[in-house]
Formats: sequence, structure tokens, C-alpha cells
Amino acid sequence: MKMYRLLTSFLTLISFSICLSGFCIANAQAQAVSGRLQKILREKEIRVCIWPDYYGITFRNPKTKLLSGIDIDLASELAKDLGVYPRYVDSSFPTLIDKLLNDECDIAMHAVGVTAARAARLQFSQPYLRSDIYAITTKSGTSVKTWDDIDRPGHIIAVQTGTIMVPVMQQALKQAKILLVTPPMTREQEVESGRADVFMTDYPYSRRMLETTDWARLVAPVKPFHLTDYAYAIAPGDKIFLERINLFVSTIKKDGRLQAAASKHKLEPIVVKD
Repeated sequence: MKMYRLLTSFLTLISFSICLSGFCIANAQAQAVSGRLQKILREKEIRVCIWPDYYGITFRNPKTKLLSGIDIDLASELAKDLGVYPRYVDSSFPTLIDKLLNDECDIAMHAVGVTAARAARLQFSQPYLRSDIYAITTKSGTSVKTWDDIDRPGHIIAVQTGTIMVPVMQQALKQAKILLVTPPMTREQEVESGRADVFMTDYPYSRRMLETTDWARLVAPVKPFHLTDYAYAIAPGDKIFLERINLFVSTIKKDGRLQAAASKHKLEPIVVKD
């Protein structure tokens, strides 16, 4: 009888729903797989991977060392919703997957492009931004005047390792050659020095070049070239944490926080509203 009462009490206990920061988990099985969310709430801290060179997204000012960008604002909002504090962890696109799989951060919030290769190893939230690919050349350069001029014999196209531009341009280019740029070298240096004709980037980074340099010229595709959804990434295996992040994305789309952050950082054209 005593064993029966213990078993009954246990079954009753696991039948109750639990709620974490307003997000309910239906049963004990769900509770078991939501370990990361519980840890975040228990420790009052969410570790957010960022790329601190991503203008308008997660950018660290080299002079003031202060962080700014849409995902700095939204990471703060996520932390507020959870009742915790954000701790930013420097990352990059080449180290993105390892940082998450090695538990160096809980979530990557730096406009991570959703690709098949990344989706095979990570979990992604619903998208909140969507960008095409753009080219940056010099105002004085004459070799690339329009998008159609990019893929010409003898042209050198710079792309940064680890970014979505690498596989896209490797497939798209038939005549021009790709120059893979690995830090500490930069795409800007390759183009400004004349070692490359253009470098490929996305909408947010193109804004950096136009707003902070006096030599950059934008070359935009005349029609959509390769639209990519940007989302938040987490390590695989935690469905409940992913659902909580999706709830956050859905909420900021509805309550105006996403639009407000995008307007603040001049990213309205690439917001995903649905």
C-alpha cells in the first residue's frame, strides 16, 4: 500500500503543468528536455553569442567599446521577458556552430542566415529578418558598374569565410574568381586596395559601408538574387527552449518591438512581419 501511495503521488506530480516565465510545459517529459531554459532561469543569466563586427546587428564600437544593433536591443528584450540578465559572448560565423554545441552560449543572436548546412546541426527560430546579397565596390572603380558586370572574366570577388555568401557565390559565379577572406584580413581591405573588384555582403553590412566610408559604392541586384532568412540559433535537442524562443519572436512581431528596433537601426526593409 505504501508503494502504491508513493507511485500515485509521483504520477500526480508529473501530471501537473509547470510554467517558466509565463511559458507552460505540459508534463514531466517536457520538463526533462527543457534543461537549458531551467538553467537560464535558475542562474538568472542568458548567454548570447554575437558577432561584434556586424553593423546594425551586434556591433561593438571600436572607440567606446559599447554594443549596439537590433539584436543587442532584442537580446535585452528577451532577457527582460525571461526575468534574467544577458551576457554577451563574442563569436563569429565560422565559430557559430562550435560555440553553441560546446555550450559556450545559450543562443546565437546575430542575424544568423538559415542554411541547410547549419540547419543540419542547429535548431533555428522562426525568421525575423530576410536579406538579399549585395556587392560593394569603390566609387572610383569602373570594372563593375552593374550587377551583370560582377561575373566577368578576370574579376575577383571577395567573400568572407563562414558566411552564407561563400556557397552561394561558388555556385553562382561562372567566370569570375572567388577570393576567400579570413580575419584579420577584411573584405573592405581587399576591395579598397584593388586586390578584389567587389565584395559580397548583405543589407545590414552594406549600410555600414555606405554610412561609415567615403569610398564605397553599392551594387544591388536588379531582381532578387538570393534571399536568406535570418533567425536565432540554438543547440539541437531542446524543443521546449526552441518553443520559448519562437514565442518571443512571435510576440515581438505582434507588439511592435521588432519593428521599433528595426526602425532604430534602419533595417525596416528586411523585417519579416509574418
